[in-house]
Amino acid sequence: MEEKEHPMSEKILIAVAWPYANGRVHLGHIAGAYLPPDIFARYQRLRGRDVLMVSGSDTHGTPITIRAEEEGITPRDVVNRYHPENIEAFRQLGLTFDLFTETDTENHWAVTQDMFLRLLENGYIYRDTMMSLYCPHCDRWLPDRYVEGTCPHCGAPGARGDQCDACQRTIDATQLIEPRCAFCGHTPQVRETEHFFLDLGKLNKPLLDWMRTDKEHWRSNVLNFTLNVLESGELRGRPITRDIKWGIPVPVEGYEDKRIYVWFDAVIGYLAATKEWAKITGHPEAWRDWWQDPNTRSYYFIGKDNIFFHTIIWPGMLIGYGGLNLPYDVPANEYLNVEGRKLSKSRRWFIETLDFLTRYDPDPLRYMLTINAPERNDVNFTWEEFLRRNNDELVATWGNLANRMLTFAYKNFDKQVPEPGELDAADEALLARVEDAFQKVGDLLEGCKFKAAITEVMAVAHAANRYLDEKAPWFQIKEDRARAATTVYVTLRAIDSLKTLFTPFLPFTCQRLHEYLGYEGNIIGRLYVDTLAEEHKTHVALRYDANELTGKWTPSQLPVGQALRKPKPLFKKLDENIVEEEIARMQRQTA
Repeated sequence: MEEKEHPMSEKILIAVAWPYANGRVHLGHIAGAYLPPDIFARYQRLRGRDVLMVSGSDTHGTPITIRAEEEGITPRDVVNRYHPENIEAFRQLGLTFDLFTETDTENHWAVTQDMFLRLLENGYIYRDTMMSLYCPHCDRWLPDRYVEGTCPHCGAPGARGDQCDACQRTIDATQLIEPRCAFCGHTPQVRETEHFFLDLGKLNKPLLDWMRTDKEHWRSNVLNFTLNVLESGELRGRPITRDIKWGIPVPVEGYEDKRIYVWFDAVIGYLAATKEWAKITGHPEAWRDWWQDPNTRSYYFIGKDNIFFHTIIWPGMLIGYGGLNLPYDVPANEYLNVEGRKLSKSRRWFIETLDFLTRYDPDPLRYMLTINAPERNDVNFTWEEFLRRNNDELVATWGNLANRMLTFAYKNFDKQVPEPGELDAADEALLARVEDAFQKVGDLLEGCKFKAAITEVMAVAHAANRYLDEKAPWFQIKEDRARAATTVYVTLRAIDSLKTLFTPFLPFTCQRLHEYLGYEGNIIGRLYVDTLAEEHKTHVALRYDANELTGKWTPSQLPVGQALRKPKPLFKKLDENIVEEEIARMQRQTA
């Protein structure tokens, strides 16, 4: 497919799903929602486009309050434990958030309450009574995730009171079959209570009209799911407040004992984080460029369990508010399984990202989760495949190409890029293949087809290896030093281009290679942890600085005579024993 032409001044807003701060992020989270947007952001920055990538910890989710009650601590204590740990995981993995913040901030509260009041004023929020579940044993109301039962749509057990993970259908908690309190296991009672509702029925037609505009670039699973919901005409008012104490207060007199519920406030985080970023960078009105300029494209990277909230709920809220950009694309991913089993925190079958990074480097993980990405269907992560892809593809194909050529050039051509002679057909063919890859890989990345994109880059690396094996400069140099110099020059040019093509996927090793090739500066910029202060509190954030970005999405222009630095292998070969060791580690975890 041909890449659509977009004005180079266009801004790209990358909105990334907000993880609950109730535990450490695992590989399923990374593969599903956090690595793809970083690849996309890095590519767009290399193209010279203005990118803003925002997200943060969802601090108001019921999983947080549930964990807090189980441990006898406050929800804030839970957030203070896991929010910094997840920021550290993202930092070590190199995720270039311009701002990764949280929802328990004055800024987020203010933006959420403004959204609430505007929707209320515009007639998209109304008051009504509803039947809700109440646990007399615990003497408390049970918001959606405080209750579990059997899905009324597909019959799957373990469905929550807001959504069934098995069929992705949204649920009213009172519809659950054999509901039970998540805390005590007792059967709750159905009681009446008053709340505020988002009028989704009123938004059904404008949402459907919007979905019937150009959406050819959307993934079919996202598009079909959304159209099926909207064309059914089944949307009804959905309660956006709850009888709970943890969360954002309802900004209406007489409702001080209720809170805005998490599913409503979390999606507002994209707008709130943009406003926070604008303030801390000294340009408080800059958020308008990302939300009110029609030339800005906004991409929402999520897992498939969040499609409803990002293609129906959030666009509906934006329509009701008025004057804000709707999503350009919602490239939702399917699920990552591990060793043939669904990831589950409750069953302790998962791989924590921070734990993984204590034993392995980040780029091999980034490679594995991209080449085996769950873009169209659920995929299976196995330690055996991780070992094979690391050793056979990263070490033996790409790493070996870069290391043996740089080492050869460093030793035999005065530690610099040699001057080539006249290029022959094979030389020209390799450089043409590399140059063509920038358009092809770029088109794939524009379409959020990351798996196909990295597959194409690795195919070019294979082509460069074949060229090098056929030319064999280690033999050429014995008979024709000038011919060997040409081969080395062409191969170094190919490696330099491959470095750029691989940078969105493998940033750490590409930066090292950048330096081995004699370049100065940082290809992609600087990522750092910051402490942001508000009037009454501070919070830790992950921030990215693009001022140091030096890379460009262009084929190599490696200067003849550029001094090379002494190279080292880019990747480590892994021992076959890790497969049994890691599986055993996971099995012990479940015991």
